[in-house]
Amino acid sequence: MDREEPNDRVMTTGDETIMDERMMLDRDMVKCRGAMYRAPTRLPSLYIHVPFCVRKCDYCAFYSHTLVDSPKDFVVMYLEGLEVEIAKRRNDAPHGISSLFIGGGTPTALQDRDLERLMEIIHRHFRLNREAEQTMEGNPGTLISSKLDILRRYGINRFSLGVQAFDDKLLRAVGRMHTAGQAREAITRLRTAGFNNLNLDLMFGLPMQDMRAWQASLEEALSYSPEHLSLYGLMLEEGTPLYTRYTELTNAHSELKWLPDDDLQAEMQEWAVERLKQEGYSQYETSNFARPGYECRHNLGYWRGADYIGLGPGGVSCLDRMRWKNIEEVGLYQSRLQDGQDLCEETEKESLTWHECMAERMILGLRLQEGVNLTAFRNDFGVDLRDIYRDVLERYKNKDVFVVQGDYLCLNPKYSFVANSILQEFVGLA
Repeated sequence: MDREEPNDRVMTTGDETIMDERMMLDRDMVKCRGAMYRAPTRLPSLYIHVPFCVRKCDYCAFYSHTLVDSPKDFVVMYLEGLEVEIAKRRNDAPHGISSLFIGGGTPTALQDRDLERLMEIIHRHFRLNREAEQTMEGNPGTLISSKLDILRRYGINRFSLGVQAFDDKLLRAVGRMHTAGQAREAITRLRTAGFNNLNLDLMFGLPMQDMRAWQASLEEALSYSPEHLSLYGLMLEEGTPLYTRYTELTNAHSELKWLPDDDLQAEMQEWAVERLKQEGYSQYETSNFARPGYECRHNLGYWRGADYIGLGPGGVSCLDRMRWKNIEEVGLYQSRLQDGQDLCEETEKESLTWHECMAERMILGLRLQEGVNLTAFRNDFGVDLRDIYRDVLERYKNKDVFVVQGDYLCLNPKYSFVANSILQEFVGLA
């Protein structure tokens, strides 16, 4: 999953299907509470959504199509539309982009010729400096040497592999298309191809998963020495096959403990945090762990409030406090682009107020281990966050929920598992 790209979910979602709505700062001179200031100029990040999978996972609520059930020309239509959109949107990043993330779906499900065309289109229209982080997301079972050669040739220098578990029974329980053996093979292929910045996604809270099974998957992941790990708690999304199956089982057998309860999931996360700390990984964000220097720069841009451009069906962009989402239908996406029509419905456009921007900065920034930079907040918004959010900070003062470390306001790590409910208190207070 390494679900680092934004989508249309609002800030109330949990874990790292996470609060995917990002916020942005106005680059023009603005007046805020009487203070004149200019927000810092930052290169935007770029996310490309590839809405195709070999088979859709039972828990997935992201927009995608299975290739076997899609019309034969669907991928061609998608690429034709994307090329038009990219050419039109290149002016949104006149000085280049800070990072690239290609996600989905499963981008590596594309055939070689389509994958190469995708990469060529991106690099023809957007400027990437040599040091830019360029991530491709993919699943085991879709990685062959020819595809990895294409990615390396076009500068992809980080790979995010959706493993989820090294346990075939657990993988089948959530509808994953790959086996544990294919995950092991994929890691070997990625290392052989020269990828030295590798993220592995793992999930806890899976159906019938106990602590021993979770520990076994994480220990095996560690044996491959990945530079980065993303650990997600399973989220039951309404409308997915897994949600339907869980609801039916619960209604028929109320006593059945099909999913680990909240207490066990908390224990799973707590154990993982301590185990990864022993191995030298830093929990730089609630669900993300990295060796020093391998924190995901693309993600950090979202959490620190940078601009982002999202292209493809369902892509989300946020520029100059305007946020919008592309339509989620390949055929309509392509036809609207060919006809010069707007890709976004009016209901999917949002003009963020300064209060909303400040709240999002707090909610997303406090998920980071480093916290929210006090000076950056004051420079960007013209006010001290300790004045704006005095009431909520005072309310939790005696519990040491929030800690000031140097120039940063941080969330006490021991409250990370219940962070979402605490952070929601910042909404509407500015």
